Amino acid sequence: MFQMNGIINWLIDTLTIMPGLLVAISFHELAHGYMAYILGDNTAKARGRLTLDPLAHIDPIGFLMLIFVGFGWAKPVPVDYRNLKRRKRDVILVSIAGSAMNFVLAAVFALIMALTVKFGASTMVSKVIFYAMQYNLVLGLFNMIPVPPLDGSKVLASLLPMKYEIKFYQYERYMYLLLVLLLLTGGLGRILTPALNWALGILLRVAQTLVF
Repeated sequence: MFQMNGIINWLIDTLTIMPGLLVAISFHELAHGYMAYILGDNTAKARGRLTLDPLAHIDPIGFLMLIFVGFGWAKPVPVDYRNLKRRKRDVILVSIAGSAMNFVLAAVFALIMALTVKFGASTMVSKVIFYAMQYNLVLGLFNMIPVPPLDGSKVLASLLPMKYEIKFYQYERYMYLLLVLLLLTGGLGRILTPALNWALGILLRVAQTLVF
């Protein structure tokens, strides 16, 4: 009986989280591809990735890992950086586009969250909106960590002088281990949690001020 209740609660929680998670992933990847398209690379467009269809962006194994383990990955939007007109600047713009989109969405969901509180929406609706806000913030902040293969690493590399940028990419595969180490030791949570709590607090206070 208790085991069945646990399974039902897990299913309800998963269904509550799913909409925000799919929105965060789809908009994040679309933003990367669309920014690259604007700057001269049509690889994502040619491969059908300029879409909000979650199925185009989900990596099946990564998504299952995300649901069952709490850490996973999406299918990266393909970008041919050789097609970009001003490589260093454009790599930065393409790299930050995903997180920037997530932060905008988090702000939108914060406003919706404030409205649900004001007008007394159901607890389930409020939870769906809150998780959508939270997961957009998490995805945006996580991807700005300057460790390969995250977007922040491409921003950092592009800010370096050319000779150091080359060195950075030469050792990129070894720096993956740093991300694995952060995950295994809980260091990632210690980095993200304070930033997430601060950002959530700011967004909710601003949203409540605007709505109430």
